[in-house]
Amino acid sequence: MNRLPDWKQGELPDPPPFNLRNAFRMIGPGAILLAASIGGGEWLAGPALLVQHGPSIMWVATAAIVLQVIFNLESIRYTLYTGEPVIAGFMRLRPGPRVWGGLYAVLTVAQLGLPALAAACASVVFAAFMGRMPGAPDAGSMQWITYGVMLLSAVILATGGTIEKTLERVSWAMIVFIFAFLLVVNVFFVDAATWWRTATGFFQFGYLPKGGDVVLLAALAATAGSGGIGNLVISSWVRDKGFGMGSVSGAIPGALGGRTVTLSRTGTVFAVTPESLRRWRTWTKYVQADQLWLWALGCFIGMFLNVNLAAGIIPPGTDLSALGAGAFQAQYLTERLWSGFWFLALLNGFWILFSTHLGNTDTLVRTVTDILWTSRMWDQQSVRRIYYTLLAAFTVWGAITANWGSAMTLFKALGMIAGPILSLAAVQLLIVNTTLLPPELRPGLARRAALVACAVFYFAMMVLVVI
Repeated sequence: MNRLPDWKQGELPDPPPFNLRNAFRMIGPGAILLAASIGGGEWLAGPALLVQHGPSIMWVATAAIVLQVIFNLESIRYTLYTGEPVIAGFMRLRPGPRVWGGLYAVLTVAQLGLPALAAACASVVFAAFMGRMPGAPDAGSMQWITYGVMLLSAVILATGGTIEKTLERVSWAMIVFIFAFLLVVNVFFVDAATWWRTATGFFQFGYLPKGGDVVLLAALAATAGSGGIGNLVISSWVRDKGFGMGSVSGAIPGALGGRTVTLSRTGTVFAVTPESLRRWRTWTKYVQADQLWLWALGCFIGMFLNVNLAAGIIPPGTDLSALGAGAFQAQYLTERLWSGFWFLALLNGFWILFSTHLGNTDTLVRTVTDILWTSRMWDQQSVRRIYYTLLAAFTVWGAITANWGSAMTLFKALGMIAGPILSLAAVQLLIVNTTLLPPELRPGLARRAALVACAVFYFAMMVLVVI
């Protein structure tokens, strides 16, 4: 098939009246993405760069989050109108679904097939229960813990009526614990002067240290928000949540529930009328609450609290490439206040890393599933069967690739692939939203300029690494 079928015609559902109560009830995709976003950038890259080069380097995180939230909003714009994930929109561009679908499937596996966060989880779990950080003789134990983390993720994704609903509930629980712990330890253990230096560092745009780890810097730029495929999958979660025309499309059902849930292969669009535009504006308010006030603000706060704690308690110049910031945080809190902080600090690290690994796992499987389902490459299979066949296959693949390097090495590789994906996808997103959508629903000039800036920013990061 050289092109996807034409969209079906339908009516844009009427959203509930926009108010604070309904906003809290409706938001959810942003919580999933936030839980998946607070991970490697906050636990590995951000603290490592800050203690090496000072807080001025954190402007990279600010630029990344701002550009990515606009990217997310534009991805969701396509889904609100069509009920399709945005990659389906890319597949509608020339030269067609086989080329773009195949490319994004390969890029997804290349970025997220490396279980960097599961490997990082293993060291945190080992340290929490053994009372020390793992060494070379513990490689076998670390390997088995990594396998256990990946298996736990697969079990969670197999439960619930829909996968999106399961992820949403788990994500909220992890977010509450992570932010509560980080806020408490920052308030009690970091002085006001450090808070100010860290905060101002997020706005010192343009600073680049000489002799710094450029690969780690590029990884921070990609993962300070979500990074690459993670930004694209937000449109799939929005569809499964039922925003806009997503409520007409259906959702990917869980393996142990949701047997009556169906998922349409082709999107459904609506005619632009005064009534549909009124409904459209209300849906966009819910999207903005989900992405601006939950995801983007949460990313800023999560990054700030993690690196601020590192700035307050880790000596400048410390090399965190091997262990990450968590071990130093746990040791510091244990020595100065209470021995129980060893376990609590590492438990917080586990939730940070595991939430991202769980989100990455679903992103990997969901993206490839959506590509195969939309392009009809597996015509005779149910979408649930495709999803869980791929989940099993990628879990085995992750068990193999987990041994290809340390958690930091795998994370750098993940970040290096995420940046070019964002650059390419920003250009395609601009084309899709300015050609396939009705004129009344297309982005304004400011949004278009922001997508161009996103493409240039991540392309420049890639060039910087190559040079």
